[in-house]
Amino acid sequence: MLSRVADNLYWMSRYLERAEHGARLLAVHLNLVLDQEEETAALRRHRVLSALYAPEDGDGALSDAHMVQMVAFQLENANSIVNCIRAARENARQVREQINLEMWQELNQLYLYLRNINLVGKRDDGDVGFFEEVIERIQLFQGVTDATMNHGQGWQFIQIGRFLERALSTAHLLAIEFDALAQHVGGRTLADEPTYLEWLGLL
Repeated sequence: MLSRVADNLYWMSRYLERAEHGARLLAVHLNLVLDQEEETAALRRHRVLSALYAPEDGDGALSDAHMVQMVAFQLENANSIVNCIRAARENARQVREQINLEMWQELNQLYLYLRNINLVGKRDDGDVGFFEEVIERIQLFQGVTDATMNHGQGWQFIQIGRFLERALSTAHLLAIEFDALAQHVGGRTLADEPTYLEWLGLL
C-alpha cells in the first residue's frame, strides 16, 4: 500500500473519531447543565473547550449556545465538528478508489447533513438530538466500513487512526477532569453535589 493512501485512510478515521468525541462531550454537557448551578456550568464549559482544544474568548464570558457554535460549527476552529467531517471527507475523496460506494455515500451524506444545517440555520444550539444524530451517523459509517471493507492493510490503518485518536482524546479529557475534580472535591465526599454529577459526566 502506498504511504499516501495509508495516510489518507488514517486521517479520515482520526477526524471522524475526533468529531464523534466532540459531539459526545457536547451532548453530555448539555444534559448535565440542566441540573447544575450557573457557576458550576461555566467551569464545565471551559473544561469542555480545553478538552477539545477549542479557542476561548478573552473576556471569559461563555454561554452554552456560544460554546456549541465554537465547538460544532466555527470554521475558524480547526477541530470543530464541521471541520473534522470536512477533513475526513476530503481524505476519503483523495483515496476514493480504496473505499467502497457504501462508505463514500455514508460519509458524504454526513458531510451534506452538517453543511446544510450550518448554512440554512436549521440547527438548535441547545439541541442534544443534533449531536446524537452526528454520533449515530459516524457509527453507521464505522459499521458499514467494518461490514463491507476487506480487512486488509487499508482497514487496519482505519482502525489505527480511530483507536489512537480515541486514546489521545480520552487521556487528555481525563487529565483535565481529574485535575478539576481533585480541586473541586476539597472537603466534600464524592457523593455530594455537584461532584457526583461531574463524575457521572466523566463516565
